[in-house]
Amino acid sequence: MAHITMITGATSGIGRATARVLAQDGHHLILTGRRRERLETLRDELTSDYPKCHVLTLTFDVRRRDAVDEAIASLPEDWRAIDTLVNNAGLAVGLEPLHEGDPDDWERMIDTNIKGLLYVTRAVAPGMADRRAGHIVNLGSIAGREVYPGGAVYCATKHAVRALSQGMRQDLLPYGIRVSLICPGAVETEFSLVRFKGDNQRAASVYDGYIPLTADDIARTIRFALTAPAHVDLQDILVMPTAQTDARTVHRGGK
Repeated sequence: MAHITMITGATSGIGRATARVLAQDGHHLILTGRRRERLETLRDELTSDYPKCHVLTLTFDVRRRDAVDEAIASLPEDWRAIDTLVNNAGLAVGLEPLHEGDPDDWERMIDTNIKGLLYVTRAVAPGMADRRAGHIVNLGSIAGREVYPGGAVYCATKHAVRALSQGMRQDLLPYGIRVSLICPGAVETEFSLVRFKGDNQRAASVYDGYIPLTADDIARTIRFALTAPAHVDLQDILVMPTAQTDARTVHRGGK
């Protein structure tokens, strides 16, 4: 029976790259996101490029618990035995100091990065527990290990993802379910464009003067975690560009 993998936030960046890498490996994919057209375009590309890969798309916002539950409940019977869940959906919004931050931005990050991850995991993990098998991959960040100026709330959400990953691992241990946390440093995707609310120049400046990670780099790291032997759980992987040592230190000029 084909391996079924569900990826949240599959419309762009790391989620999209992960879908492509796992399609190469023959996974059947449940791709989720808010942008229906992008999901359908990706589905058509993958099924054309990799005929053995079957793709199902679900359009919903992870911030809405009712939408998450409805989407998972709508899965056809032969798609319900999800082997792998990649909790990729997440974002940063704004880089203002806390006393100048926009509470609407805070709500968006908290609802997506923490509550969305919880809602999706709560909907999928019981099936894994029943089958006593599964692998959950959570996308963390260097921001889940350190805090930097202007990033207090985003960093707090990624610290929460790290804590939730540890908690999941403990709670799901008796069921043989592996939980991996992938923590990237600077990755050039739509991340900064979203953070700076469409300011292309400011977003591009984040990656100026050095070679950042790509979405494909992280997708291949996810593949590495998933292809470890069944008795091996790669629990916490930090992936940084060679030019970056921590959340605030980047060597520019070596590009």
